[in-house]
Amino acid sequence: MSYQHKDLAAGRWRELSFFEQMANIGSEVERAFDWRAKKNAGYSQKAFERTLELIDLTLENIKNTAHFKEITRTREAIVDHFFGTNQFMSTENSWRSYFSHFIYAARKNY
Repeated sequence: MSYQHKDLAAGRWRELSFFEQMANIGSEVERAFDWRAKKNAGYSQKAFERTLELIDLTLENIKNTAHFKEITRTREAIVDHFFGTNQFMSTENSWRSYFSHFIYAARKNY
């Protein structure tokens, strides 16, 4: 598989805490929203693909079942938001709010 985040896929991702991983995923989601707002569908799509890549890297190494449920539900809902019927009725603001908590938690641990 060809990764866009090559250094993370090579093992550095496993060294990050769950909060740090989720904060990084949130950054890619933010980029996807920002590029979509700028009417650049191509860049938005690339950011979304990087989002899925980071989610999948997290799922490959997750051991905590609560985190596994969290990340699989997040993956399902974010894909639905961008490409589905948005059955969960999420909004850009709700996603930004969701990921902001992980950003706060990741920074607090430093």
